[in-house]
Amino acid sequence: MADCNLISISQPNKHIDFCSGKRNIELMKKKSLQQIEDFYINLGYRGDKLRKVLTTDKGYQKLLKERKQKLTKQFKINPSEQRKYVLSTNVDFKILAKCKQLEKLKLTKEDKFLVKLIKTQLESDWRKPLLGVLDQLLKKYSLKRKIQN
Repeated sequence: MADCNLISISQPNKHIDFCSGKRNIELMKKKSLQQIEDFYINLGYRGDKLRKVLTTDKGYQKLLKERKQKLTKQFKINPSEQRKYVLSTNVDFKILAKCKQLEKLKLTKEDKFLVKLIKTQLESDWRKPLLGVLDQLLKKYSLKRKIQN
């Protein structure tokens, strides 16, 4: 093979050689995020090690960036929403888009609250808003119980 650069990946108990010539690089470009992730999983990467190897994989990062840009444009996500919400999956983008659609409608107080709560689930620290809601409910019902007694 005249146009081939040999790449080796070594791990404990595993060693893989593959050709990274023009043809193979073109084939790798066509791979999906899932295929790249599966490749590393088959090499034995799991958990934090998998996350670290994926963050160093330039092809994976390029595909991830392209996908995020496409979804951001498709669902009209503004920069502040990009910073506030994690949006790591297609479903996250769909959830946010539907919440934004609902916010444009005339909703009841309860439905507005529900949409707001759903949006908090897209935040990186989604537990904090949930704890706040639970604390409000406990306070509300403990007051009712005191009044009834």
